Amino acid sequence: MTDLKFFNRWDAGKVTVKDRGLVNYVSVEPRIMPKTGARYTHTRFHKVSTFIVERLAAKLMNTGHKGKKHFMSSGHNTGKKNLALRTVEDALALAEKRVKDNPLAILVRAVENAAPREEVIAIEYGGARYPKAVDVSPQRRVDLALRAITQGAYLRSFNKKLKIAEALADEIVFAAQSSGKSTAISKKRDLERQASSSK
Repeated sequence: MTDLKFFNRWDAGKVTVKDRGLVNYVSVEPRIMPKTGARYTHTRFHKVSTFIVERLAAKLMNTGHKGKKHFMSSGHNTGKKNLALRTVEDALALAEKRVKDNPLAILVRAVENAAPREEVIAIEYGGARYPKAVDVSPQRRVDLALRAITQGAYLRSFNKKLKIAEALADEIVFAAQSSGKSTAISKKRDLERQASSSK
């Protein structure tokens, strides 16, 4: 029996999640075509069993939203899962060429590095709002990291000559290296800095 490879190209067998808080929340179980067709939607914590590459593609389809505002058009991505998966595959191939490592391992490292541990919420006492630092739940950490990676890639390529696959590859590689060039790493550091000053 041959080992299953995701996108029928890369082996995921030796890839492990090193961050203990995220071990149960980042699925590296390979899929030939990472497209579950919303099979787990009505299950609690369904995202836990969804392959991390598919979650990245799903975030890529909704990159125009920042908070509750639609700050850029992501209309050409919306609902086109196959297009998003092709972009992710191209980006992973570029990342593999640059780092000379398994692209899934690079992506997992990028998510681990870009996942914030603390964030700030607003608490209201008698009409006044105060910032308060709170720990981020593991599932939200992964969601925030993936969102920051895709939005960073989108900002790099929007209205520019750089293609989205190249921008996404840049963002994943920089995040895996914990480089300040990565939008996701910058956002994480800002968020944790705000949280430490609100304690």
